Amino acid sequence: MELILKEDIIGLGFKNDIVNVKSGYGRNYLIPQGKAVIASPSAKKILAENLKQQAHKLAAIKAEAEKKGQGLEGVALTIPAKVSTTGQLYGSVNAAKVAEELVKLGFDVDRKIVTMRDIKKVGSYVATVHFHKEVLVEIPVTVVAENAPAEEEVKAEETVAEAPVEAPVEEAPEAEVLEEETPAEEA
Repeated sequence: MELILKEDIIGLGFKNDIVNVKSGYGRNYLIPQGKAVIASPSAKKILAENLKQQAHKLAAIKAEAEKKGQGLEGVALTIPAKVSTTGQLYGSVNAAKVAEELVKLGFDVDRKIVTMRDIKKVGSYVATVHFHKEVLVEIPVTVVAENAPAEEEVKAEETVAEAPVEAPVEEAPEAEVLEEETPAEEA
């Protein structure tokens, strides 16, 4: 089914784009929600005329988006998160968290224009900010452990972890001896 989008839909297209979607998605969601109209020949002619009349407005919108995009050039985010001992996050870092961090830095970014996969491990990732269909800015995102233990504490924990492993091995034969003596006493 061929449709003309009335608004930007991340992952599908931008306003005034002509897209092909499955019939059910178009009939049951996009058209009833007012997000698209059927791309009939007359609707395509109207769209072409509107785009021709709005060309200068669209150029101004694109220039503004490029200005915002240049403001984000060179910005890198470091997001602290609670982490388990295996490096897994408790929860996840998602587009809303990235947008929130950008707002804290003074950038006006809506969470709906930020796309990325949910981050569930510590590491470096990339978030994409869609200011305009032709203006995309990639922001490096580094997720770090919120309370990373110092190196000395890690070494101390490793030493403590090794000690209990050796102790049960030595105690195990004594426990077997006691079990063997118990049946003899009962007889």
